Amino acid sequence: MAEHYFSEPSGPHRPRTVRFRVDAQDYALASDAGVFSADRLDPGSGVLLRAVPTSTGTTVLDLGCGYGPLTCVLARRNPAATIWAVDVNPRARALTRANADTLGVGGRVRVHAPEEVPAGVRFDEIWSNPPVRIGKPALHALLTTWLDRLRPDGVAWLVVARNLGSDSLARWLVAQGYGCHRHDSVRGYRVLRVTRAF
Repeated sequence: MAEHYFSEPSGPHRPRTVRFRVDAQDYALASDAGVFSADRLDPGSGVLLRAVPTSTGTTVLDLGCGYGPLTCVLARRNPAATIWAVDVNPRARALTRANADTLGVGGRVRVHAPEEVPAGVRFDEIWSNPPVRIGKPALHALLTTWLDRLRPDGVAWLVVARNLGSDSLARWLVAQGYGCHRHDSVRGYRVLRVTRAF
């Protein structure tokens, strides 16, 4: 199991810069060893950002923020939003804070470990490239915990590789009572639009 999912990275720091372009804007974000997709914008997140080009919620969650690519794009894309960036990895959280500050959006970004998010916070939108490799029981527990914090009219955008079980995950979400449909399918990734169960 990759250490970036559940623990503080134990390996040495190897700082690097990840460059990518979204919404006709160039990004150069600080990254480091021991975080998810440390060397590039991971393809799933790129698919998600391009398949869903708008964000209109005022309280938005980036679930599993890594070094902050989704957080930073969403904060720039939606100037009215507060972005909650959540990750279990402290190195990732530090990078997200630094990247948000560098881009001038740090005042609207709240970076926390999962247990630090106040219980009463509800989200208009959840964006995530969820860690499917942690196994189905842990993944299902993770998703239900946060999807249940959507506001009644809220929406979650998830991107999952087809070969990692996107279609079976969609069926499981529907079986749990969530609204779920395939919004897009690009280069082996499914973008799922999920609404809360009632």
